[in-house]
Amino acid sequence: MSFPSASPAAPATATAAPAAAPGAPRPTLLGALSYLALSLWIAIVLFVVTVTMLALSLGLLPAFLLGVPLLAVTFWCVRGFAAMERGRARALLGVDIPAPGPAAPPGTSFLRRLGAQLRSGAQWRQVAYCAALLPVSCLSFSIVFSLWGTGAALFTVPAWSARMDRDALPLLDEAWKLGAWTACGALALALAPAVTQVAALVESSLARALLGRDERAALQARVGTLTETRAEVVAAADAERKRIERDLHDGAQQRLVSLAMSLGRARGKLEDDPQAASRLLDEAHVEAKQALAELRDLARGLHPSVLTDRGLDAALSSVAARSPVPVRLDVDVSPRPAPAVEAVAYFTVVEALANVAKHSGAREAAVLVRRVGPRLLVEVRDDGRGGADPDAGSGLRGLAGRVAAADGTLTVSSPLGGPTLLRAELPADATTPDPSRGASA
Repeated sequence: MSFPSASPAAPATATAAPAAAPGAPRPTLLGALSYLALSLWIAIVLFVVTVTMLALSLGLLPAFLLGVPLLAVTFWCVRGFAAMERGRARALLGVDIPAPGPAAPPGTSFLRRLGAQLRSGAQWRQVAYCAALLPVSCLSFSIVFSLWGTGAALFTVPAWSARMDRDALPLLDEAWKLGAWTACGALALALAPAVTQVAALVESSLARALLGRDERAALQARVGTLTETRAEVVAAADAERKRIERDLHDGAQQRLVSLAMSLGRARGKLEDDPQAASRLLDEAHVEAKQALAELRDLARGLHPSVLTDRGLDAALSSVAARSPVPVRLDVDVSPRPAPAVEAVAYFTVVEALANVAKHSGAREAAVLVRRVGPRLLVEVRDDGRGGADPDAGSGLRGLAGRVAAADGTLTVSSPLGGPTLLRAELPADATTPDPSRGASA
């Protein structure tokens, strides 16, 4: 079993570069001219492909099996066009347009992803851009290149009209007319650069408005996610408190009660029956060691001290050594992430390995933890029977909530028959509440 290379995936929560501010410097003249020259021909392709495929897919929607795949292909093409246009604006105009986030999280089924795209405002804005670029670019192309061409033609009137019979042309038969046309050409050439840059900014503004991220919608989605994850963390903390109370009552407390009773009986027999008292003291010693073991396990479930003292490598080595399923461990997180992120990564691996031992029937598992730039990548793979589904109400939903509370993403790939791959990406240096108080595996 081997892991893929630890390359950062494009997470829903990745931070994109900010869009160019409205007061950003104007693009260079060469960049603006190149952008406008390409726009018309690109706009024709975008308009024809998008409108044709969208009309055909919508027309075939009553025939479900034909319309739905074609609509998915249409949206895929539109997203590709949008990415190309963002790249063109960045390369030629220096305008950085942040891409909108995915309409559905990774791992979503085809129909759910298509439904999310149908409801996505960002997706339909990209479609609108492919349709709107053609009339805008036609107008920009006509104005800009007509101004450049007319200006060049008028400015060079004295040169090219010298080969003609000016007396036969009323507009060129006098010297002052030649001077007037030359002056008009010079004025047009003087205005052309500014008009070119303004036209390029108009088209880039259209791209920014329709291809960029909707900051208001993104903020609303972020608030909704934080509200949901906060509720999950509160519920998880309450469940954890109840678990601790139950474990203390049913385990360590009962051991301590039995220990106290054994010590009391031993004290009563110490003078009359020293041998019986000795046996009772032996029993009390065993009870004390079992109580200490249960308290140690309980403390480990809250937040292991080795994680704080020595980091993820040592803490996960201990987890792997205790796992009933053989685990191969590969940890490289230098420099150490934030403590709260370490805790999330630790409990993600603990929960995943617990699920492997309980449900997967796997012969072996492998854990990969890597720091990749500003992100912490956690992967747990097993060769079990597969079929793990976070939507089925399993512990994976609680684990996804724990990861989301730390501003991370969790994806699970588990086809029937296996293998199963759980992948979590976390911001390595994020400042988040310690999620070790959340739900336990």
